[in-house]
Amino acid sequence: MDHRPSTISSGNGFDWSEIDDVLLDMDGTLLDRHFDDFFFEEELPRRYAALHGLGIDKALKHLLVMYRSVEGELDWTDLHYWTRRLGIDLVALTKEFDHLITLHPDAVDFLAHVRAQGKRVHVVTNAHESGIAIKVSRTGVDQYVDGILNAFQVGYLKMRPQFWPACQRLLGFDPGRSLYIDDDEACLAAADWYGIAHVYHRSKSSSRVPPQPSERYRSIESLHALMAAPLADR
Repeated sequence: MDHRPSTISSGNGFDWSEIDDVLLDMDGTLLDRHFDDFFFEEELPRRYAALHGLGIDKALKHLLVMYRSVEGELDWTDLHYWTRRLGIDLVALTKEFDHLITLHPDAVDFLAHVRAQGKRVHVVTNAHESGIAIKVSRTGVDQYVDGILNAFQVGYLKMRPQFWPACQRLLGFDPGRSLYIDDDEACLAAADWYGIAHVYHRSKSSSRVPPQPSERYRSIESLHALMAAPLADR
């Protein structure tokens, strides 16, 4: 595989005529990851600390151990699982802070650009259905795509190699004519292994964190970079 690691600022080397399907991660790629970082690394530790009489730092350490114990499994992103395990209603807590859920500034422009060329566009996400519903309600991202496929429908998280053949069966895309963008290198690696021809890393996943380019995959700070690529003939 050709993993050109340099950050790109234009669409050089990328041609939309080679693409039929666009597969997009949700949190960090289309949506600002600030909400998720705040939720799981700040607010949830505060609630857990208050519930158990712990300091914030100790509560966060406890939570990180629990997060890692199911990392890569569906439980990792299952809001109902964490509600049971922590004794905190994560769906209600998500709704309480849903004002922090926002699209990246370039997301709508990019989605409109892709749809205008007649490409099929699907969100593929590890997020739990309950969280997706809240984020869709808040952002309206569903109106810009052909569908949203989550890991619970597939049976595996995106970093698992089993995800991608099942995803292909459900969506019917040709891996050789597909583009996939994600801020998670493990998910990109699984897609790359399966044969997705065009994989790009979103380096600017959060509005509050500097870009973090990938050392393995082409990185784009903004989705506008791919909008500069040659347009497909129509």
